[in-house]
Amino acid sequence: MNALAATNRNFKHAAKILGLDSKLERSLLIPFREIKVECTIPKDDGTLASYVGFRVQHDNARGPMKGGIRYHPEVDPDEVNALAQLMTWKTAVANIPYGGAKGGIGCIPGELSSSELERLTRVFTQKIHDLIGVHTDVPAPDMGTNSQTMAWILDEYSKFHGYSPAIVTGKPIDLGGSLGRDAATGRGVLFAAEALLSEYGKSISGQRFVIQGFGNVGSWAARLISEAGGKVVAVSDVTGAIKNTEGLDIPKLLEHSAKNRSIRGFEGANALDPNSLLIEDCDVLIPAALGGVINKENANDIRAKFIVEAANHPTDPEADEILSKRGVHILPDIYANAGGVTVSYFEWVQNIQGFMWDEKKVNNELKNYMTRAFKDLKSMCKNHNCDLRMGAFTLGVNRVARATLLRGWEA
Repeated sequence: MNALAATNRNFKHAAKILGLDSKLERSLLIPFREIKVECTIPKDDGTLASYVGFRVQHDNARGPMKGGIRYHPEVDPDEVNALAQLMTWKTAVANIPYGGAKGGIGCIPGELSSSELERLTRVFTQKIHDLIGVHTDVPAPDMGTNSQTMAWILDEYSKFHGYSPAIVTGKPIDLGGSLGRDAATGRGVLFAAEALLSEYGKSISGQRFVIQGFGNVGSWAARLISEAGGKVVAVSDVTGAIKNTEGLDIPKLLEHSAKNRSIRGFEGANALDPNSLLIEDCDVLIPAALGGVINKENANDIRAKFIVEAANHPTDPEADEILSKRGVHILPDIYANAGGVTVSYFEWVQNIQGFMWDEKKVNNELKNYMTRAFKDLKSMCKNHNCDLRMGAFTLGVNRVARATLLRGWEA
């Protein structure tokens, strides 16, 4: 089941539990605006190349729209639609004053030089500058983009609108980026896991973790979990997987991975078939890579008691049903990986105020938001007698629906 179908299914289920009016339900599903633009740039060799860029702005009932921009060859409109919608529910679950958006350019960033990427980013910004804004739609980095991409968008946008640091988040620190933003999603995953485990009288310390994905989110989650006393027994990245039942030495693995751009060949571990990583014996499984990795084929073999979804949409709805029948507790992506967008919100707030925070304040505020959101989510589970995923979806959808009604949507 693709991401859009799965997201729509979860939304409809939540709408049913909440007893939403069918007209309102339909209105909440349809994106506010979809933008598609042609971006033609001169390549370094003098030839011209054209790329298609787009932005889906899903909902702005609770505030400016917020979401990443990805540079990827398969930027599929359906997937971007699903991710924009997920951002609407995610920002509502975290209770930050945003709606959802998502965008991207269909290209292979690895095949473009830095100056070609800069030209492409600037042309894209020129095409959409009047449709984004500090109080309209605030982009952020995603797959294939980074803080440098955000710096180019900020510069190009400022040529039209004057210096506007709050137009994007995930910027370099020197241009108004927030301290703690780099680790934010991984740190949020740690706080989410802590909140879930403490419900069952457990803590991070002494639990065994398996982490799929060792990019920004996976590597920060591994570092912070091991600092908190958790035992990371297996990890994987695009090059392969490794395990050590006694627990991996994460600081050494981070050094190895930075040096070799891969976890393969790490001395303190044995190689592992990446396909069997998800079914390794552990207490907590953290998928932090791609979507759809937990499906009906492998759901029966998963041995973890808890799953914390650091990636977007890693679990298919069919697998969801199998796992919940088996008593596995799944902390859904729209809560578990909301640390990134929460610290993006802090960055935006700091830029608007023109007053920057120290890292301790950023991390403390993040913990407050993640802990509060978990309490709100649990009370929805209690009220509607549902699992954690539906608790999160009903919480998010209910907040957006209430904002929409209060603003007078039929007028």
